[in-house]
Amino acid sequence: MDFIQSNILTLLVIAPVLGMVLVLLAPAEQTRLIKWGSIVFSLIPIALAIIIWAGYNQAQAGFQFEQRSPWFPQINSSYHVGVDGISIPLIVLGAFLTPLSMLMSLNIQKGVKAYFALFFLLEAAVVGCFISLDLILFFVFFEASLVPMFFLINQWGGLNKKYASFKFILYTMAASLGMLLAIQVVGVASKSFDLLYLFSAQGRPFTGTNQVNLLVQDPSVWRGIAFFAFSLAFALKLPIWPFHTWLPDAHTEAPTGGSMMLAGILLKLGGYGFIRLVIPLFPDAAAQFAPVLAVLAFISIVLGAFAAWGQTDFKKLVAYSSINHMGFVAIGVASAALAYTKAVQPIDANLAASGAVFQMVTHGLSSAAMFALVGVVYERAHTRDLTKYGGLWAIMPKYGAILIFCSMGSLGLPGLAGFVSEFMVTRGSWSAFTLLTVLSMAGLLVTGIYILKALQKVLHGPLGEEWHHHPLTDISIPEIVAVAPLMIAMLVLGIFPSLVLNLINVGVVRLFQ
Repeated sequence: MDFIQSNILTLLVIAPVLGMVLVLLAPAEQTRLIKWGSIVFSLIPIALAIIIWAGYNQAQAGFQFEQRSPWFPQINSSYHVGVDGISIPLIVLGAFLTPLSMLMSLNIQKGVKAYFALFFLLEAAVVGCFISLDLILFFVFFEASLVPMFFLINQWGGLNKKYASFKFILYTMAASLGMLLAIQVVGVASKSFDLLYLFSAQGRPFTGTNQVNLLVQDPSVWRGIAFFAFSLAFALKLPIWPFHTWLPDAHTEAPTGGSMMLAGILLKLGGYGFIRLVIPLFPDAAAQFAPVLAVLAFISIVLGAFAAWGQTDFKKLVAYSSINHMGFVAIGVASAALAYTKAVQPIDANLAASGAVFQMVTHGLSSAAMFALVGVVYERAHTRDLTKYGGLWAIMPKYGAILIFCSMGSLGLPGLAGFVSEFMVTRGSWSAFTLLTVLSMAGLLVTGIYILKALQKVLHGPLGEEWHHHPLTDISIPEIVAVAPLMIAMLVLGIFPSLVLNLINVGVVRLFQ
């Protein structure tokens, strides 16, 4: 038991890797065994994540379950992992979504072994990012998360899967190269890649005697380069306008399970990177450019909503809604960044940052549910064209009820989790960016419009002519099981948000200390 307790974060990464190995060793013809065996095995990381959550001492500030081992002593980089109140909810979310995404992938017939193995690899890489306390280790996991998603889109995607997958990998890898440069600069300046040391006054890059004497003697030049490289990488991953163009294509072409993981957890690496790395490492630069990030967030909220409103492709509508919702994460981050210059009150900064982290969690629940439901109807109708649906509630009543509930979760209906997170971000950002916050309400208005448009086109009106001759079957039991936990989580966190918010606030308060 002591071994598990002291190595639980490493076990959390090893467990899905072991699942991947077992899948690859299984006989290829045993597709049913591979599918259901993968789902059952993916419950192990959930159990480990819950143990971490339950064992985290909220009265004790700082990172817990830490483990540090020599890795690359030549460059002063180590295998250093740990968790706090910011990372634990995202770890639980990632572990939670993996088996649900696998449940929505039972229809996969081609390359079953490779498909489910990639899901395990994706889970290991994402969890690795959230537990990393070394910049090199973080970068390795960050890059590793790109590979399985690329192949999931490229091999099991839609008609334009090649274009979408290469656009995804080129955009994200280009940003990652800039981040690698920034990590190298930070390492040269501070002689370490350890985050706890870098967060300290002594280790913070480009302060005191820490500087990079390359081409220029002024350390502020390299501080700016490193800050912009990190910010660009995470802005593209989030994504916010104008770095968002890869997202609709990737979402639209990805298989249903891939879309659930991409929207549910992969996008969260962008917001997590801003909160974990950019603000603590570059507080002055983050505060200085916070208004720029706030403006881009506002544009993402409003234009993302209008773009979703204009879609006739059901899946692309949900994809653009992610840009709209993640804009609230960005404006929360921008507001929190001003805390270091005392431009906002600590309580407002805490609200904005806690709301941004909670928004990542709530959006992960609602977006994964919506992409699952798009996959349900597409699997039966073989079209995502909203103009060809109509009246499906008459023949798919259970699906209709579930779609309305999840749509209200995405809309931010009071009583569901999305309302709490968006309210917190809006309240926390009010004093910092009053005008932008007010104008962002237009995005919330349009959010209601595109959600109601989708419901009207899919469920209401006369039944589509084609479905008279080829009636669609209602949502199946495995599909309900895949969506029901997300619905329960949206409801429970909407009524009792403190279950997660108390934990998040512990990490956020320490962030500003």
